[in-house]
Amino acid sequence: MTEHGSFSPDGRPRARALGIAPEGAPGPYNAITDVAGVEVGYQTLIEGEGPLRAGAGPVRTGVTAILPRGRSGVGRPCAAGRYSLNGNGEMTGTAWIDEVGQLSMPVTISNTHAIGACHTGAIQWIAKTDPALAREWLLPVCAETWDGYLNDINGGHVTPEIVVAALDSARGGPLDEGSVGGGTGMNCYAFKGGSGTASRLVEFGPHTYTVGVFVQANFGSRHELTIRGHRVGDRLAVENPMETTDWGTAPARIPAAPGGAGSVIVVVATDAPLDPLQCIAMARRVPFGLARTGTTGSLFSGDLFLAFSTAADRASDTGFPHGDPTPDDLVTTTRLPWNRMDPLYAAVVAAVEESVLNALIVNTPMTGRDGHHSPALPHDKLKALLANGFR
Repeated sequence: MTEHGSFSPDGRPRARALGIAPEGAPGPYNAITDVAGVEVGYQTLIEGEGPLRAGAGPVRTGVTAILPRGRSGVGRPCAAGRYSLNGNGEMTGTAWIDEVGQLSMPVTISNTHAIGACHTGAIQWIAKTDPALAREWLLPVCAETWDGYLNDINGGHVTPEIVVAALDSARGGPLDEGSVGGGTGMNCYAFKGGSGTASRLVEFGPHTYTVGVFVQANFGSRHELTIRGHRVGDRLAVENPMETTDWGTAPARIPAAPGGAGSVIVVVATDAPLDPLQCIAMARRVPFGLARTGTTGSLFSGDLFLAFSTAADRASDTGFPHGDPTPDDLVTTTRLPWNRMDPLYAAVVAAVEESVLNALIVNTPMTGRDGHHSPALPHDKLKALLANGFR
């Protein structure tokens, strides 16, 4: 691993290596796992080629699993909040987060039609790893974006067993990006998109806090793509098959989806002491980071964001009560003052922008069902723009 995660674990350059990373100091991995305790796991499913045969493939999908406190911390709550920029998507468990301002369950991200499998798989995994916790009610967070352009999305290839495997694989440290996990079949600005991550360090007196971001990027029209303030989508002169491909198969053919369709899921983690309202405020800053990359928020893109703080680590205060109440049951929390939140907001915006760029840059072309093709963002053409003074 290079300093500040300029390259992916397999040696591919990230946005930082190309000189287009936004402002701010990243953590050592430049990933959501720079927040101590956060673990991420993937299961990537790539199989078959040629015409779509529902149930048989081609398969271009997967699952991403995020454990806010690692595998040993499931059931211990984090302060949490969420924000929906556009509700054309799904993120389960958010009604309970809205109610109590806490997240204590795993987060999984996959394709739109795998929400049920993710929910079942997360519960099976908890029952396996913590049978006592599984005796209570379980409301895992399962989120999605649509990969039907490349993937046999109705084929049921994401199973509960695949979800359990993704959760079992969760770890800290540097993360793979691009076409991995739930991001395997995704597209961003009509280039190959998927999974991206980044982090920022924020100084607060003698303390240094970390803000980490994970993005499943599947949004944006080609002409919108903006890198470091410059519209480059059309200037890269790369064919855009997603605007011309007839996405259906005979006899029920459908035209290509409107530009910008897809969705984006963003998870923000921090070790700064925040309360639930401050977590909501963090989630509400995510759109500013996305907007820096050009999107205007398509109606056909579900844009859903979750933020949590790992700072207060204590037993849950929402589980079944035991015995009569005592003064020891009272909960005391510490949080940053509201008038010191601006540096954290700036960290969210910069890390979201860099996460999207990483999802695009750490990637390769992919061809999926019915020969549908998603080109990779071309490094050579992007470098040429950089060499001509574009920053």
